[in-house]
This record gives sequence, structure tokens and C-alpha cells, in this order.
Amino acid sequence: MSYVDLHCHSTASDGSLSPREVVKLAKASGVSAMALTDHDTIAGNREAAEAAAELGIDFITGIEISCEWRSPGNMHLLGYGVDPDSEVLADLSRQLIEGRNNRNPRIVQKLNELGVAVTMEEWEQEAGGNVLGRPHLAAILVRKGYVSSIKHAFDKYLGQGGLAYFDKERLPPRQALEMIHESGGISVLAHPVQLRCDNDSELRTTIKNLVDMGLQGIEVMHSDHDDDLVARYSEMADEYGLLKTGGSDFHGHSKKHIQFGWSRGRRVPREFFDQLQQKITALSE
Repeated sequence: MSYVDLHCHSTASDGSLSPREVVKLAKASGVSAMALTDHDTIAGNREAAEAAAELGIDFITGIEISCEWRSPGNMHLLGYGVDPDSEVLADLSRQLIEGRNNRNPRIVQKLNELGVAVTMEEWEQEAGGNVLGRPHLAAILVRKGYVSSIKHAFDKYLGQGGLAYFDKERLPPRQALEMIHESGGISVLAHPVQLRCDNDSELRTTIKNLVDMGLQGIEVMHSDHDDDLVARYSEMADEYGLLKTGGSDFHGHSKKHIQFGWSRGRRVPREFFDQLQQKITALSE
């Protein structure tokens, strides 16, 4: 069988490998196709697409957009097949990165007030790219011995409810869906488990509302999804006539437990990519 990975990140957002390095890893991991889905940016897609063409990996452009949602959950929407030169998404990236850049010094200042010695310069060096993500900062805290793991860093300081947490700017789901569609893409709800819905009824209502706004798919396979969740989300995708996608959500050294090309011990089937590609092609005709 042939396998794919439709959810991964590079240094264009908060990953530790460059877009080209991620594609090289895809080749080494034995996948036949992939998508790059950096947070709130399409900046790495051209580099990744060029590397994929050179290495014989089928490639779909992508983005992962952070949306407004109630705490402590998170709502992220994936956009597949988006135009890598989309001005709509480029403007979005500039807006959200500016908001993040205003937030980051506040995080560092708060950490300093809590007795955690870290600087913006260290964070920038750790990130190695244009976007400073919290996983980069968490890695510094681990290395300096303030926390025992990346998870500990988020639980204690950087995640929702943490001592140095400041929220970032997010889009209303409807606006995010419109931007994806306006850029020629297919919209998919990422890792539904992270919504932290209280029950299936609430999740179904949420998905139905998103479908009414134009949602076209659900990420059924993810590193946070066990077998029961994969089966449940697959059933919901069928119920609402939605595409199924899946991926590792690979970031690199900040999430060492996640291996590219694997989704919690499973491989994502090639048919997910093929069906997604068929939908993208149909839209462009």
C-alpha cells in the first residue's frame, strides 16, 4: 500500500525543519504524497513544492488557520490546494504574525517576572525562521532546566491557563472558511478532539454549523486520535458527506513523540490524498 501525510509543519511556522527538509524527511519516511500545513501562513509552500517535484513526492499546498473557539479547546481549520500566491492568505499571515509578534514580548516579560531567565534573542535563535512559536520557547525552558518536558512547559507556563499565557489573534470560523475557499482551497476541520466538546451531540452540532458555513472535510486520523476516535470521526464524515483526511501533525524536535508519516501508530492511506486531489481538481475546472 501507499501512504501519505497531510498535516505537518516547517520553520515557516513553528516546526524545526525547513520546508525542503520536511520533504526530504517525507521521502525517507516512505510516503508517496504530502501537504505542508504551516500555522497561519503559506510561506513555505513554494519551497516544499519544488523539493517534492525533485524527489518524486506528490504534493498539495496547505495552511492551518487558528479560529475563535471557547477555552480550553482549540479550533483549527486546514486549507488544502490553496493558491501559494494568494493575497488573501498573505494578508492574513501578515495580520496574525504581527499580532503574535506583539504578544511574544509580553510572554517573555511575564516569564522574567516569574524568575525564568529567557530573552527574545534566545527565542529568535531557537526558532530559526520568521515565526516564533511557543514550542520553540518551550524547548529553551527544557534545555535550561525550568521544566522537564515540552508538555510541562505548556502545562505550567505557555498553554491555556499557564502562568505566562497570552492568547493570540484568531479568526471567526466563517471568515477562515471564506478565505480558504476564496484562495481556491478545500476546508477541513483539524483534529476534532482538540475542540474538547463535552459529548458527541455538541460535536455534531459544531460540525453541522461548520458544514452550513462551507466545511468540506474532517481530519479523522491524527496523532491525538485513538482507534475509537478515528472510527467516530469517520462515521461523522460519512454522515455529513465530508472528505476524510489525516496526518501526523509533525513539528520536529518540539514534539519528539510524533513521527512524520505516522498517525498514532497508523499509516494514512493514499486514498485520502487522491480524493482530496480530485476535489481540488474539480474546483479548478
